[in-house]
Amino acid sequence: MSEYGGYAGRYLRVDLSGSKITVHKLEKELPRHYIGGVGFCARILWDEVGPATEPLGPENVLVFATGPVTGTFFPSAGRYVIAAKSPLTGTWGQASAGGHFGPELKYAGYDMAVLEGRATNPVYLYVDDDFLELRDAAHLWGRDISETTKAIREELGDPTVKVACIGQAGERLVRYACIISDFYRAAGRTGMGAVMGSKNLKAIAVRGSKSISATSSMKYMDAATEAFRKVTEEWGEACESSLGRYGTPNLVEVEASIGRLPTKNHIFGVYDRADDIGSEVLNEKYRARRESCFACGIQCKFISEVRSGPYAGTTTSGPEYETIMAFGSNCLNNNIESIIHANLLCNLYGLDTISTGKVISFAMECYEKGIIPSTDADDLDLSWGNHDVIVKLVHRIARRQGLGDILAEGSRMAARRLGRGAEQFAIQVKGMEVSGQDGRAHQSSGLTHATAARGADHLTSLSCLEEKGYEETAGTRYGRERAKDLCNPLSTTYRGNLVRDLEDLFALTDSLVICKYGVMWPPIFYFDDFARAIPPLTGITEYGDVREVRLTAERICNLRKAFNAREGLMRKDDTLPKRFLREPMPSGPGAGHVCQLDPMLDEYYEARGWDKGSGLPVRKTLMRVGLDDVADDLEALGRLGG
Repeated sequence: MSEYGGYAGRYLRVDLSGSKITVHKLEKELPRHYIGGVGFCARILWDEVGPATEPLGPENVLVFATGPVTGTFFPSAGRYVIAAKSPLTGTWGQASAGGHFGPELKYAGYDMAVLEGRATNPVYLYVDDDFLELRDAAHLWGRDISETTKAIREELGDPTVKVACIGQAGERLVRYACIISDFYRAAGRTGMGAVMGSKNLKAIAVRGSKSISATSSMKYMDAATEAFRKVTEEWGEACESSLGRYGTPNLVEVEASIGRLPTKNHIFGVYDRADDIGSEVLNEKYRARRESCFACGIQCKFISEVRSGPYAGTTTSGPEYETIMAFGSNCLNNNIESIIHANLLCNLYGLDTISTGKVISFAMECYEKGIIPSTDADDLDLSWGNHDVIVKLVHRIARRQGLGDILAEGSRMAARRLGRGAEQFAIQVKGMEVSGQDGRAHQSSGLTHATAARGADHLTSLSCLEEKGYEETAGTRYGRERAKDLCNPLSTTYRGNLVRDLEDLFALTDSLVICKYGVMWPPIFYFDDFARAIPPLTGITEYGDVREVRLTAERICNLRKAFNAREGLMRKDDTLPKRFLREPMPSGPGAGHVCQLDPMLDEYYEARGWDKGSGLPVRKTLMRVGLDDVADDLEALGRLGG
């Protein structure tokens, strides 16, 4: 029984090398200092994964973590977080997914599972409340996500068992392989699927029958009910007319309107065939039904079907905006049916759609520039927009065949292998491919990509204020005098403080753990909403103070930063591809602009209390957020800022 409400009070440790599973009591200081989710992960990885740890070695630790809100009736409380040292970047690795797996792990009685070592042969972990077992998975190795999920459910005799697993991409250690639960819910970025594959762990199957208790059920019910009211009443029309009606593909039109829809490997921010791959065509021709993750008040998920043509028979969840961008505009591909099919393949193989699409656009530009001749391209025509070749490359990447074997390393490593100037066409930060934004047309997104701990990531601190013009929200949060400027995507004023604030908010979200929709876009929930909800749920009264909630979020962000600093990352690594810094946007609303990164970066470091010259955290700040031991360790390594 947990000391706090909202927590199971226990977690699993799985030694795959020794085939040993142990149950541990949740240490009291973890909820009080790190809340859950990514906060738990940050503390565990700091303590147990050092600079000498190889991401694909048995010493790497893979953590599946829930938060206190997971599995409760707060809006969008169905998510969980996975973290390890990333095989794609070599530094902080983090991914998350929705659906129903996270709540099921809580219902089985565990706040997280910490996996270490490497099994001698393929296995899967079976968790049925207090029954814990590592089972043989030799018969599952080589099967895709759908086949694996169905086979485990049949083997266990229960079609409701929740399964998180890898496909062939994870088995073959594709560096951006992902872990997928509920057939379609992808923990997509930084290669967590490859880490799982390196451990010979095919899947985790969970069945739970326990409950989660709040310290003060009625007060928590009131807080959760108010949160649902905000989603359905205050923001109901906005949610239903955008995410609820279209899902994230609505962003195709939004991004195109502000000139930051990545097009032709981020050369442009406007795609003249955007309507061919946008939300309207998906809704009119391909939507089959609507779906929802656990306890969601927005319900932005859809199933798409292709009923005719070369991709007939394709049925899959999505595609999401980022997938449409990666396989569509960024490859100059306006064939929406091929994008839906590429999305299905990624869901089956277990591939991150952003990195997969981005390495293909990288290859297409290298092909155009003569860096990849046709003889080295497996005799494929890598011309822009060739949708047949895009689909073929997804297969070859997942199977590590021919050129696909090089692209499976990610664009940074692939560029190093290709040489001949290929590095300038690898649109990545810290080794991870840039997501579907562009800092030239949206300055704060450039700062977000540069500073995010896991690489070029939009889910660490992306501001939507400029996308949709949320001037009233900006004024309430940051002052009326700043509101108009903050809703101008080309302005750099106050962006360092803005990105720091949202990074803290998103770290809190990823620790509770809930979905970013409702936090990022639309901007419904803020720190005060969570300060009202956490105490009646957990009984940790300190979190009723917004200042304490913010301090905890800062602690988590500083610990992730310290993890990367220990790995050797400095200010020079908080940067962007030269395309964003030196090549002005050719057209659209951002025409003539580059990302003005340096002044925003200075302001961000100052807001964080980090050293502006080196980009490293400093002792004073680490001590202020309660990380004295971390400061000592960094100082001993010479990785502390002046």
